[in-house]
Parts: sequence; structure tokens; C-alpha cells
Amino acid sequence: MKKPPEMFDRDFEWSELVRFATYAGPEATLGVVSGRRRQGKTFLLDAVTRATGGFMFTATETTEADALRQFGAALASHVGEPVPFRFSHWDEAITRLMSIATSGPTTVVIDEFPFLAKASPSLPSLIQRALDPGAQHTNTPVRLLLCGSALSFMGKLLAGNAPLRGRAGLDLIVPTLDFRLAAQFWDIADLPTAVLTNAIVGGTPAYRREFTQGDTPAGPEDFDDWVIRTVLNPGRPLFREARYLLAEEPELRDTALYHSVLAAIAQGNASRGGIADYLGRKSTDLAHPLGVLEDVGMITHETDAFRKNRSAYRIAEPMVTFYHAVMRPMWGDLERPGRAADVWSRAQPTFRSKVVGPHFESICRTWARWHADPTTYGGHPARVASGTVSDPGAKTSHEVDVAVFGRDTGERETLLALGEAKWNDIMGVGHLRRLEHLRSLLGARSGAPEQETRLLCFSGAGFTEELQDMASRDETIQLIDVARLYHGT
Repeated sequence: MKKPPEMFDRDFEWSELVRFATYAGPEATLGVVSGRRRQGKTFLLDAVTRATGGFMFTATETTEADALRQFGAALASHVGEPVPFRFSHWDEAITRLMSIATSGPTTVVIDEFPFLAKASPSLPSLIQRALDPGAQHTNTPVRLLLCGSALSFMGKLLAGNAPLRGRAGLDLIVPTLDFRLAAQFWDIADLPTAVLTNAIVGGTPAYRREFTQGDTPAGPEDFDDWVIRTVLNPGRPLFREARYLLAEEPELRDTALYHSVLAAIAQGNASRGGIADYLGRKSTDLAHPLGVLEDVGMITHETDAFRKNRSAYRIAEPMVTFYHAVMRPMWGDLERPGRAADVWSRAQPTFRSKVVGPHFESICRTWARWHADPTTYGGHPARVASGTVSDPGAKTSHEVDVAVFGRDTGERETLLALGEAKWNDIMGVGHLRRLEHLRSLLGARSGAPEQETRLLCFSGAGFTEELQDMASRDETIQLIDVARLYHGT
């Protein structure tokens, strides 16, 4: 079954959906599809449903009775019944649904499944019972796909003691496009412009197709105008998108608190203590909101590369970082048409330091983990993280943007490489000497030979001739510019 020509990438996701939908077994089967909002899940499922002649029902946030009424009408229309089915409860509706695949495997998609389960908490248990061995004697080969964007709910659907645990033949997460795919999707040829754009909209497909209607930065000379006419324009959807992302999450009830936590992280406060100080609260008060934001996929919690008892919080959605760093502090001005150009001019230092700088570091870590050739490090990377290195002699500590770890034959973790990332700075020998110092500190602590750890210099602005000359004669020094990030290994 060929992937639709209008579908960008998603080869893996498409092949897994097709495999599930065309499974030839006689029994009914279950699959779960999840992922953050705006990633194209519905587009994927609609395509596979149409390609297989299946049935797709998109739930809405409503009462159980109304949901049953909508479902009964949609199912009757699909099977060619002139009168809508009148189901008094979901047990009856699911039983009827399991009988529709009379001509062979039939794809059935229930999109926005969390809405149904919220109104009818017993629904997962009813689906479990419909998939039990006893019920399979009367089932037809329905290929049931449950889809949702509420990550906390979808993540628990197949976990632990959940009713559907062990019942699914597919558990597919639709991810955001990484920085390389995003540049292709947005059709941005100028790579620095691709980085800047990715720092704002990330890899969310809907932001190009629906939200900007194909309006992309034509190049570096158009980038500022693009931000003003699309992202900072109160008449365009991207303007309020970050606010809506939080409002759409059912787990986030006290949105003011969650916005404040995100604002603290966007301002560079990565530790729980730093976030607490920014908000004027106790660190213990933030355990719940931070946990909820992590559960819904709004933030990530990453362990320090060198200190297992230390970690950093980062916002997972670039649009949210941009909103809290640039837009929220000047929201009153931005809401008045005609003020965007002035706001954007004043926000440039913040944009570079709080948005682009950290995002460029994240891109470098992604490249180091998933795109770099193992020969770059002299080994296969198993983990990439950022971290902090103590310097007892100087009574200080140093931040490391990229730390690449591998494993030796005894499965012990080894430090393959240390890296520093600078978006605006031309990197020179001084940056290299800093990495060498950090390598010495870590080598003294672990006892590992220093020369085995390679040094990576990532720069969006380039490198001095002296550093380039040194790297050309020493393979332990690797220079990674924007072109290598996007096209090299």
C-alpha cells in the first residue's frame, strides 16, 4: 500500500499502520496511536482509513449520551443503515462495532479517545472485554485504533494494571520532526534561517500547513519580517498558540501556575530550586506541577551528564519557550496591531540568549546522538547529555553543552566526547583550551586516558583559521558548523 504523495516523511509510521491494518488474522485487534498535538496523527489515520475503506470516528468533548448518539449516527452511515443506531450504553456500541468487518480486516479509528473515556471511564474496560478470548468467537477482524493527544492519559492506557495492558498489537507514538526534517518540510534552504525558524516553531507540521498557510521565511533577509507577520501578528493563529496548548491539556487545571513555571524555565532556570526561587515558592511546592507538565509532554526532565543527583528541566515545545521568553513579557504591546516590529526589535537580545542559544545546544545534542558517524567519536554513542563539571582548584563549576557517552566491552559507560556550542560566536583556540581543561578534570576524576575523549566545537558563526588548522592535524578535535549539522556526519 503506497504512502499518499502529499504525506511528508512518516515512512516508519505509515508502514506500521499499514502492517496493523492489513493483518490477516480472523480476530479483532487493538492499536494505540499517540503524540503531542499538531503532529499529523489525524492526517495519518485518515489516510490509512481511506486507503483501506475503514471507519473513522472523531470524538468531541461532550456527555456520554451525546457521544453515543454521534457514534451511532456515524457507524450507521458507514455500514449503509438509513437510520442511526441508538445505543443506550457503550457496551452495546462496542459489540456492534466489533461485528462490522464482514468482508475481511477493517480499519476502525476512534480519534480523540480521551474525550470519550473522560465521559465514560468504563470504556477501556469494555474494550478489554470485547477483545477477550471468549468474545473473539463472535468478533470480526476489526483493526481498532485508539488515538489521542493527551499524553498522560494515552501513556497510561497500556501501562501497569490498566484494562488494556497486553491487548495491543501496535503502540505508535508520532513524534515531532527533528531539525533536519523540519528544514526540508519548511523548504528553507538557508541553514542559519532554518535554525532560527526551528527555534520558534520546532518540528510541528501543522504550523506550516494550517497555521501559516505555507508562509515560510524566504531567507535571512525575510526572517524578521516573517516573525512579525506570522508569529507576532495578533490576527494569526501562531500568536496565541502557546496559550492554547496549555488550555487544551485536561490535566493542567491551574493554568496560571503552569504558565509561571514555564516562564521560569524559559528564563534559564533549569533546576527545581532555581524555578522555586524565580516564583518565590518552596522547592517542595513544585513537585506536583513539574510532574504534571512532564506527564503531558510540555517539559523534559534530564539527568545531569556527570551528577546523577542533579537534573535540568527544559521546555519540550519551542513555541512555548518563545512565547514565555519573548511574547509574554510584552503581551500588552503585542495585542495592539502595529506594535510587533518595535517589540521584535527590542526582543532581539532575549531571543538570541534565551531562545536561539539553548535551542542550538539542543540541536547539537540531537546531532551528536542520532546523526553523527561513530568515527566522529571513535566509538558508538549510547547517551548524550549536558552537565556540570566541578573545578575544585578554581572553586567553581563549568557547564558542558554536549557530553557523549559510549560503553566499553564490559558495559561500563565511557566518555567519548565533550562539546561546546556557540550560536553567535566564532570559536577559536580559547574555546578548545576550555574543553581541554574540562577533559583533564574529568580524566583526573575517572582515571581514564584523556586522549580517548574527543573535543567537539559547534558553532553557528564559524571557526578561526588557527582552530581549523589545529583540527585538520588532529582527529580528536572535531569542528561542526551548521552545514555539518544539517548535511554531514
